[in-house]
Amino acid sequence: MIRATLAAISTLVALALPAAAANDFIAAPTLRASVTVTSDVVRIGDLIDNAGSAALIPVYRSPDLGTTGTLTVGQVLSVLRAKQVIGVMTGDIKEVQVTRLARTLASKDIENAVAAALERRFGLGDAANITITFDRSVAEMRLDASNSGALQPVATRYDARSGRFDIAFEIANDGNAAPTKLRFTGTAIETVEVAVLTRDIDRAELLKSSDLSLERRPKAEVTGEPASRDRSIGMQLRRAMRAGTPIRAADLVRPDFVVRDQAVTIIYQVPGLYLTTRGKAIESGAEGDTVSVLNLHSKRTLTGIVTGRGQVTVQGASQSAPMAPAVEQTSSVKRDPVPAAAALAQSLVQAPASAAEIAQAQIPQVRFSQAPAKSE
Repeated sequence: MIRATLAAISTLVALALPAAAANDFIAAPTLRASVTVTSDVVRIGDLIDNAGSAALIPVYRSPDLGTTGTLTVGQVLSVLRAKQVIGVMTGDIKEVQVTRLARTLASKDIENAVAAALERRFGLGDAANITITFDRSVAEMRLDASNSGALQPVATRYDARSGRFDIAFEIANDGNAAPTKLRFTGTAIETVEVAVLTRDIDRAELLKSSDLSLERRPKAEVTGEPASRDRSIGMQLRRAMRAGTPIRAADLVRPDFVVRDQAVTIIYQVPGLYLTTRGKAIESGAEGDTVSVLNLHSKRTLTGIVTGRGQVTVQGASQSAPMAPAVEQTSSVKRDPVPAAAALAQSLVQAPASAAEIAQAQIPQVRFSQAPAKSE
């Protein structure tokens, strides 16, 4: 039984050998129309399929990194015959294109890597606010495709006084134990985004959208908090400034709704009463500021709040606007508060009789008492 089994296996092996030889004969070397390489040489195995033991033999120098070269079929076959590779199937291929793969580093990528290496170090802030200037123009760089690692800073030097940097990077290489080394030098300055005047602006002018542009300036030029463009529109400057000047938050003030010596409308308002009269501003103020105004009718100085352009509202009695002496009255009948409001209005527009009356003036008051309830 065992002998019969061994005989059957031998027969099957004998039948399989011719079939394997036939397959080797059929798998003839075949030329490729398009070839991509990652090294600096083109080998036979890159140009044809089924190259066998000749696959690792170099035959051409590769094109430059990231470029494509063209070879005619005749040129390729001639080189292959010289390396004892014959019987190559070409089909209808007329030429072979060889592309060398590369890793491209854009100048912006390098700039970002330098800024990231300096971020929050040496007194600098965020990388997004660091402006990089290289000593030599850094154009697009092409590295061998095997350089697949990240730009890793291994040595960083920076002088805070001059802004000079000197940074060395390493990139891990898949095909080589030694990493690729790069070094860059230049200047790094921290900048801030700030609103800049496009023309000369006077103190009294309101800032418009066309008066401002948004620029990045060295942080050293903008002491304090920089003003944003949106925040600056509609505001006034504390002083006249020239075109090209960056604006700080401290340079801005709310626009004056009331200007000193300007004719204003004085509004006196209490519940149930609304009076207006002419006046003159004694000081300037923005909306919501407390200012002093002169009542032109009574010649009194009042203190009120700026509530609009040329408007000052006096809420209740002002210390400098004396009112009539208090009237003390007792009654079992509730009095109408309108006479009290009328007294307030009259005190607003009439001149005081004397300094003593001014000193003793206060808001009119009415005291009420309620008669005892009758028992039934």
